[in-house]
Amino acid sequence: MLEVAGLRAGYGAVEVLHDVSLVVGAGEAVALIGANGAGKSTTLRAISGLVRPRAGTVRFAGSELVGRAPEAIARLGIAHVPEGRRIFPGLTVRENLLVGTAARAGDAGDREAALAEVYRLFPRLAERRHQRGWSLSGGEQQMLALGRGLVARPRLLLLDEPSLGLAPRLVREMFETIRAINAAGTPVLLVEQNAYLALQVARRGYVLESGRVVLADTAEALARRDDVRAAYLGG
Repeated sequence: MLEVAGLRAGYGAVEVLHDVSLVVGAGEAVALIGANGAGKSTTLRAISGLVRPRAGTVRFAGSELVGRAPEAIARLGIAHVPEGRRIFPGLTVRENLLVGTAARAGDAGDREAALAEVYRLFPRLAERRHQRGWSLSGGEQQMLALGRGLVARPRLLLLDEPSLGLAPRLVREMFETIRAINAAGTPVLLVEQNAYLALQVARRGYVLESGRVVLADTAEALARRDDVRAAYLGG
C-alpha cells in the first residue's frame, strides 16, 4: 500500500534522511523506532508532504506522492497525527474534529457518522465535545489529535509519538486504541519513542540510525535482538 524507496530529505543545508526505504502493506501496523534525531518524524513528514523529498519515491496505492501538496496527499487517504498534538485551543472538541473531515468527501450525515465513531473510541471526547481544546488535559488533547485524524476515515494512519507526555495508564489506553484501529483494518505507520510498546502493536519494524534504515524485521524478531534490546528496550 505504501512504498518508500531511496528517500532523501532534510531542512535547509542539512540532510536528515539518507536513502530510506520501507513498506507498509494493507492492514499492517509497522513501527519506526530509533533514538531522538534519527529521522523518524522527518520520514513521516516527507510521506505526508510537509517536507519535500530531495530524492526517492513515495508511492501510495499506486500513486506517486512526491511533489504533491499536503492537502492533496490527505485527500488520497493519508492522515498524519503529528508530534505535539497541535490541536486548535480556541475551538471546541467537536470543531477540532470537524477540521479533520475537510480532507474527505461526504454530506453532513456522513460527517456525523464519522464523529460518532470517534466518540465511541474515545468516550471522554463525547463528554467534552462542547469544551474548548485549551481546557482539556494532556491525555484528552492526545485523544483529540488522534480522533481528528480518524474522522477522515483514513486509508493509512501516520502516528508520531502518540504516547508523548502521557501518564502510564493513558499510554496503555492509547496503545489499546491504536491496536483496535489497526485490527479494524486501518494500516498504521507508528513512530514511537517507547519502542517496547511500538513493537508490541506492530507486525513489522524498522530501526533508523542517523537517517538510515539499519534493521528491518518482524516486530517479534527485533524485540529479541540483543542490540535492539540494549539500545531501545532497556536491556
